[in-house]
Amino acid sequence: MKIEKRQVKDKPLTVIVEYPEWNRHVEGLIGRIGRLDASLAGRTEDRQVSVALSDIYYIENVERKLFLYTKDEVYRYEGSMADVGENAGDTGLVRISRTCFMNTDHLKEIRQLKNSRLEAVMDNDEKLIVSRKYLQDIKKCFGRKAL
Repeated sequence: MKIEKRQVKDKPLTVIVEYPEWNRHVEGLIGRIGRLDASLAGRTEDRQVSVALSDIYYIENVERKLFLYTKDEVYRYEGSMADVGENAGDTGLVRISRTCFMNTDHLKEIRQLKNSRLEAVMDNDEKLIVSRKYLQDIKKCFGRKAL
């Protein structure tokens, strides 16, 4: 595989994939690239915005309401945890408890806690608890990212 990159000012990010034949690897690559631009509809008290998945640090269910946490903002999300799971695909989002998804792209470190639990420390120093039930999902993520 050959990778070329070049900066082109005043134009949107464009990805061109050239391939000798269409196969499952090319299809998977195209799918992952497409999901990089995915977003969720977030809401504040006075406005609705599109929040890029790459900007979300974590998504949490608090008292039956979902919230999207970014570096500086918190948005209300009208969907369900199942909706988030469907949109997660090949993104950095991984479920870490019954009530929380974490974006591993913003993960700074993982610490071992008692009772086979982990503490995830995010780039913004927010701490999240990874429950035992979801340890395998985190381990799979580490295998992909080689952390």
